Amino acid sequence: MSNSEPHTQPRGVASERIPLKARNVAFEWSDTPLHWVPGDPFTTHTINVLHLLLPAGERWFVHVYKQVLPYIRDDRLRQDVIGFMGQEAVHSQAHDAVLPHLREQGLDPTPYTAQVDWLFEKLLGDRTLPPGRARHWWLMERVALIAAIEHYTAFLGNWVLNAEELDRRGADPMMLDLLRWHGAEEVEHRSVAFELFTHVDGGYRRRVRTWATAFSALVFLWQRGARFFMENDPTLVHGKATFRAFHRAGREGVLPSTQAMLRSIPRYLSRAYHPSHEGSTAQAAAYLAASPGANGGR
Repeated sequence: MSNSEPHTQPRGVASERIPLKARNVAFEWSDTPLHWVPGDPFTTHTINVLHLLLPAGERWFVHVYKQVLPYIRDDRLRQDVIGFMGQEAVHSQAHDAVLPHLREQGLDPTPYTAQVDWLFEKLLGDRTLPPGRARHWWLMERVALIAAIEHYTAFLGNWVLNAEELDRRGADPMMLDLLRWHGAEEVEHRSVAFELFTHVDGGYRRRVRTWATAFSALVFLWQRGARFFMENDPTLVHGKATFRAFHRAGREGVLPSTQAMLRSIPRYLSRAYHPSHEGSTAQAAAYLAASPGANGGR
């Protein structure tokens, strides 16, 4: 097919599109306390799970997308995917840079990150498959998985951009800037993974199946990571992470609410779903223009 083949999308989505670029970011962690949400180790550590999951996960995104680039027949979508890959690579590096600071504070994440690395590099990695249908099937499964995961990264990005309760609680400004810079870029590129999946496959049964896998894995990994941090926090005697605590923190506005997360499910499973309806590009762009970390730490 011609490289000029149009990439179909819902009316009005084109006006939301802006060129994607990786930004040079700078964050400094020496003044960030162990409990960067003051007096709230549970919220701190639940959000800290991002630093454990994202480096390996976003390296995996980039690895998979390098393999799918030859299947893209639309020049504009190809440029979006390349921009997405650049942003995801920087996200991975920025969150990875937090881990030495956690070690200095007595929280060595290595036992957990080793399991996450195994998940993405082995379980979800390249398999020894002969060229042909099996190898193509596995590539399309992973493209669909990324689309499902990106639904939740956009959801979280939109949430953190509007999580004013964290400011009211006195959360560390550097950590908030990292989270909101990352969240703003997730909102900025929120349509890319789904449009790529639609372009190369788009099967509804595959979308539902991979959503169920992605959602289950995220819930499992997140609660496991929060428990790991709470149980290994050197300042806590009997640190515990529970769903009750998560639900309470969501009601208080320092974590996403359980109700909002549940409402996100039928949106993704709707046949009319498009990520452009999640969050605001204008809000994301405004934050990125003002973010100290996204502007060289100014």
